[in-house]
Amino acid sequence: MLESLVFLRDRLADSRQRYAGTMDVLSDAIRVMRTGLPRSARSAWRSPFGQRFAPGPGGAGFQVVLQGSCLLIPGDGEVRRLNPGDVVFFPHGGGHALADSLDTPLRGHSCDPEQDNRFENRHGAPPIGNEPDEPTVVTLCGAYQLDPARAHPLLTDLPDLVYLPSGVGQPATLRAAVDLLTAELTAPRLGADAIVPALLDTMLLYILRAWFDRHPAPDGVTGWAAALSDPAVTAALEAIHSEPARPWTVEALGAVASLSRAAFARRFTNLVGRPPLTYLTWWRMTIAARLLVDTDRPLSAVSTQVGYRSEFAFASAFRRQFGMPPGQYRRHR
Repeated sequence: MLESLVFLRDRLADSRQRYAGTMDVLSDAIRVMRTGLPRSARSAWRSPFGQRFAPGPGGAGFQVVLQGSCLLIPGDGEVRRLNPGDVVFFPHGGGHALADSLDTPLRGHSCDPEQDNRFENRHGAPPIGNEPDEPTVVTLCGAYQLDPARAHPLLTDLPDLVYLPSGVGQPATLRAAVDLLTAELTAPRLGADAIVPALLDTMLLYILRAWFDRHPAPDGVTGWAAALSDPAVTAALEAIHSEPARPWTVEALGAVASLSRAAFARRFTNLVGRPPLTYLTWWRMTIAARLLVDTDRPLSAVSTQVGYRSEFAFASAFRRQFGMPPGQYRRHR
């Protein structure tokens, strides 16, 4: 446990140093999409068991097997056997079930971020290895609430199920986060209400990082995996996310990417799926939507923060994206 803490601390310190002065696109996308608090539970299952996890509209979730082995039965897809240390992530809140056998009936269950009991140690789950009532399988689940109106294509491009098997290839940082979260849920102590959400957010980022590291885009393939693997496009995206209010032009972003205007515009549009300034406007409106819902800042302040000197121009751009003016959006949400 101490080794996990030291390792995670050192890696986070390295990450802060590496990204100093820039806005990491992945972190920024998650920060804007996330709403409410995440939820997590450590559960102990004794055979026979079959638990159904309902789909979560506008949500995402993960399952980790801590002890034993079970079957993952997705709502649509191939049944998969999960072993200790395996991590599965459902970016779009896909329904699924865990069971000891395909012959075991399934019953309802959930790990819903909208429920009040956010952090649980279910079924009186004993510490792993506690004889004589040791459970057959121990799992860790987590659920996140994401605002579909602010969905970033970086996540929407992901498959319905992300599978990260244990063993060689699974990042040590992800295993360390699992160990820390498990410890907090197994024996909650002072500060757990602050530590657990932070660890859940860390888990989400490590899962996504591991997926993109494992699935680099082949040459000729477009999409966000390819965009994040392209140094020029990544440099432009980081510039946009670092300073969304700056009056960017295609020429200025091309200079950041060390490309000519035309070459940069072609590459960015091909990989990201929209022209640079179209993405910039979309991202500004996405930030504005979060500010309108999560803060009480006046519309003039929100407008200025996302790069609009004219409140009228801001309102027009916002209406084009969300179908209603910003004031109505705030009242509606």
